[in-house]
Amino acid sequence: MSHISAMKRKAIHALAETLSKQVEHFSETEVEGLIRLYHELLGESAAQGRAVTGLDRNRFRTLLYNKFGMTDDLIMDRVFRTFDKDNDSFVNEKEWIEGLCIFLRGTLDEKIKYCFNVYDLNSDNYISREKMFHMLKDSLIRQPSEEDPDEGVKELVEMTLKKMDYDHDGRLSFDDFNKAVKEENLLLEAFGTCLPDATSIEKFEHEVFQKQMKP
Repeated sequence: MSHISAMKRKAIHALAETLSKQVEHFSETEVEGLIRLYHELLGESAAQGRAVTGLDRNRFRTLLYNKFGMTDDLIMDRVFRTFDKDNDSFVNEKEWIEGLCIFLRGTLDEKIKYCFNVYDLNSDNYISREKMFHMLKDSLIRQPSEEDPDEGVKELVEMTLKKMDYDHDGRLSFDDFNKAVKEENLLLEAFGTCLPDATSIEKFEHEVFQKQMKP
């Protein structure tokens, strides 16, 4: 771990004490470990001569790729925007901890809300046919033999709507999405992987929290 001055260590500890009272799924020690990682990532940005006001999109996307194996550009961008609650194009320390709280250890209800926000591409509180098509088109593997691969995506969109659109208005509201996922949990990430798998979570937490245990 990069050297952290005594003053900075004290500031991180104080911030961890405050933030740990605002989130449900991390202990104070765990929050401190995650804040240290955050500053390591910021340190890399600063070392490259950039002004640092928080985790930018590129650094965040690199983390999603390296630590959680995410590769879908559209989904990674939406995960960043979901963490970045104040829409200033940077993830600050509070957003980092609150986001990871759900990303790593969220309840089903928290994850449903998070996934819906990721899939709601223009933040109008609906997942439309067009949004579904856009996300599924990016995530599906194309077969070279397909004459019109878009047709297959359109069929999948219609099948998904038939299964999840309870009020039959041709789009998914949060209530539609929530009800469908509660009935069939596998639909949580129906439009693309936006949560880490159990193995990635275990490895990430082990790296961060074991490092925290070392003097």
